Amino acid sequence: MGIAKTEAKAAIEAGKTALGIEFGSTRIKAVLVGEDNAPIASGSHDWENRLENGIWTYTLEDIWTGLQDSYTKMAQEVKDQYDVTLTKIGAIGFSAMMHGYMAFDQKGELLVPFRTWRNTITAEASEKLTKLFNFNIPQRWSISHLYQAILNGEDHVKDIVFQTTLAGYIHWKLTGEQVLGIGEASGMFPIDSNTKDFDRDMIHKFNETIADKGFSWKLEDILPKVLVAGEAAGTLTEEGAGLLDVSGNLQAGIPLCPPEGDAGTGMTATNSVAVRTGNVSAGTSVFAMIVLEKALSKVYEEIDLVTTPTGEPVGMVHCNNCTSDLNAWVNIFKEFAEAFGIKADMDQLFGTLYNKALEGDADGGGLLAYNYFSGEHITGFEQGRPMIVRTPDSKFNLANFMRVNLFTSLGALKVGLDILLKEEGVKLDRILGHGGLFKTEGVGQKIMAAAMNAPVSVMETAGEGGAWGIALLASFMKNKAADETLDNYLAEKVFAGYKGVEMSPDEADVKGFDEFIVRYKAGLPIERAAVENLQ
Repeated sequence: MGIAKTEAKAAIEAGKTALGIEFGSTRIKAVLVGEDNAPIASGSHDWENRLENGIWTYTLEDIWTGLQDSYTKMAQEVKDQYDVTLTKIGAIGFSAMMHGYMAFDQKGELLVPFRTWRNTITAEASEKLTKLFNFNIPQRWSISHLYQAILNGEDHVKDIVFQTTLAGYIHWKLTGEQVLGIGEASGMFPIDSNTKDFDRDMIHKFNETIADKGFSWKLEDILPKVLVAGEAAGTLTEEGAGLLDVSGNLQAGIPLCPPEGDAGTGMTATNSVAVRTGNVSAGTSVFAMIVLEKALSKVYEEIDLVTTPTGEPVGMVHCNNCTSDLNAWVNIFKEFAEAFGIKADMDQLFGTLYNKALEGDADGGGLLAYNYFSGEHITGFEQGRPMIVRTPDSKFNLANFMRVNLFTSLGALKVGLDILLKEEGVKLDRILGHGGLFKTEGVGQKIMAAAMNAPVSVMETAGEGGAWGIALLASFMKNKAADETLDNYLAEKVFAGYKGVEMSPDEADVKGFDEFIVRYKAGLPIERAAVENLQ
């Protein structure tokens, strides 16, 4: 057994580990880390949301069988790799896709099926609350779901005793504590970063607005208690240990950190929790999160305001479309190659085509593309139609074709980012990129640096994901020094040895992307016409 394996085994036996479990949209993943915060075992479970009665949901059975399966697989890996039966863990944390709606009655029973972040059924509530609070309240936030249920006259609302998110629900059932990490809480209801709690003035406004309904509860009665990273959030009960580990080997009494959302764990896993840092996740969808030095000057529907796990304000730009259309075009080139009898290696194909984009004209030669497989709220589209358009004198060649398709994968994101970086003057020292767009070395990174006009880093560990992020938050709670901050802990005890490759923006690329975005905005009526006329 090597040194690393021996150390990992000793940490497991001594209970000097931390476990993070994250419920993503398609996968539940458990990651166990050792004393150095590096992963030593993992297990995962695939699951799918279902559309029932027009609502995207997961059943409670889906939730618990998925949790138990991912834990069992992780514990089995511990047994196989280190010949240890897992009975104790230093600290545990849970995270899940943010927002959504889970409302419970006095008996702790779920009143209506879990409504996930994916539902777009709260437009009226979202619009009214944004006006009432003078603060952008997205459709997927928990308060939008609650208010929409009130506006719809849904019978269950009068019986609500507790409302939480998926991460908060799991934590509550395992510890008995009705709490939530502040980053996750910021997707339920707006946060006051000074008090590190829900915004009291806005709670008061909400209570006044629904006073005529005569409910027995006020909003503050049914929301979970807000905690920041590092605070204790309860311990695993006997019942909770049995729910998590069906083998019965896991002992109760393990401390848990505040449950968090996937945005907060993403920031943690990419070391992007300090002011003037940010991260961009670019895959099927794309979102950027930037930690702000101060509040924005006004409300923008394109910008969601959430917080880091320590309660610092974060500007978030979230777009539905990123790499799907790019991937579709690469598949067309694969078919072309195969029609000539050439067996195409996908990594080589992506690499060749992405690199070709770097040979194109700075602005993409006058070409225009939209990658809208689905709607895009930042530009005001409920539906999308992928397309490429050009004038007769555009420079139509492979390099420009690939360049414009890469540009447009970040087009809607740039529209939102320009509000933060240009209109609001938000300062950025470093952005960390992760996800499929960055797989081909140096290309997605170069395009992203041009979009943001800021240095973009890509780190080897960025692929570890949110389950590792929540394991780090559990480790931080258990192992931090008295006055140690989360950003110091991450910088010194987690990421000190990790290498990242940084790329600064190229002036010509920045200018070219800006020219493309002017064309992109001007051409939106073409996309609108396609949606209306191509059924």
